[in-house]
Amino acid sequence: MPLLSSDYNPPFLFRIGHFSTVYSGLIRKVDGVKQKRERIHLPDGDFLDLDWSFSQKQTHKVMILLHGLEGNAQRPYIIGSAKQANTHGYDVCAVNFRSCSGEPNTLYRSYHSGATEDLDAIVHHILNSKKYDETYIKGFSLGGNLSLKYIGESQNVPQEIKGVVSVSVPCSLHSSLIQLMQPENYLYAKRFKDHLKAKMREKQQLFPSKISDADINNVKTLKDFDDIYTSRAHGFKDAMDYYQQCSSLQFLPNITIPTLIINASNDSFLGPECYPYKEADANKSLHLEVPNYGGHVGFYGKQNITYTEKRAIKFFNEV
Repeated sequence: MPLLSSDYNPPFLFRIGHFSTVYSGLIRKVDGVKQKRERIHLPDGDFLDLDWSFSQKQTHKVMILLHGLEGNAQRPYIIGSAKQANTHGYDVCAVNFRSCSGEPNTLYRSYHSGATEDLDAIVHHILNSKKYDETYIKGFSLGGNLSLKYIGESQNVPQEIKGVVSVSVPCSLHSSLIQLMQPENYLYAKRFKDHLKAKMREKQQLFPSKISDADINNVKTLKDFDDIYTSRAHGFKDAMDYYQQCSSLQFLPNITIPTLIINASNDSFLGPECYPYKEADANKSLHLEVPNYGGHVGFYGKQNITYTEKRAIKFFNEV
């Protein structure tokens, strides 16, 4: 589809990308959502924790929410999305990726941008419950890339999946990495790196023969983490191989499910290759919206309802 126009026009402060990003991640609070945790066991013996919230009226629709790097199902952008979905007649399954629910996962491996086998297990777990006829997926950042890869890499996507919305998506992981390593993003990159190194130390306690002190000390950048841990733990040659295999950009031409990507033009995390104009123009199922403002997952809205929370509901109701 051609590029969609956007009417997102926030107050002045929220036109500043970094302000929007920081407000959304560290300042915004959302309440009024009661979650019920379910633990599922995966084919490889590990587990995932799913945090459910429910519409007040009986429904046959469910929305799966996927968080970003080092997020969880309690982040404001997830809770806010769940609240709007519940209000509009969707039950919600908010996913905590492996090691993100407050408890380390049991295997050497963890989560990453392309771990679609975990998303597939979640989808089939939900479908096997026989409660829902319609399934929708909304992913943010890393979770957005994961959702796009999932519906584009296979011809066997369950027919119950009716729509996907992906927000602030690093469609090219390497392009996003280059951006994150720019000086303006130093504090974000350092925060991510520190969290990931802490996870490495937890893994070291469980798998001391696979992670040495030297490995942890050698993680100076996010790419180092992917070279030293992500690639080794998940079967990639190195970080670049991981980025190449798991970037959703290459899978966008294969998408046949109605899909909306919302990437702000002032998102400091996204490089040029993260804006798939050509791919959207060539695929009638793929919609691309590039607002001038929004930062990274920072789309402010009145009454504490963000633009993308309202936009996702509208898109899903129309498909």
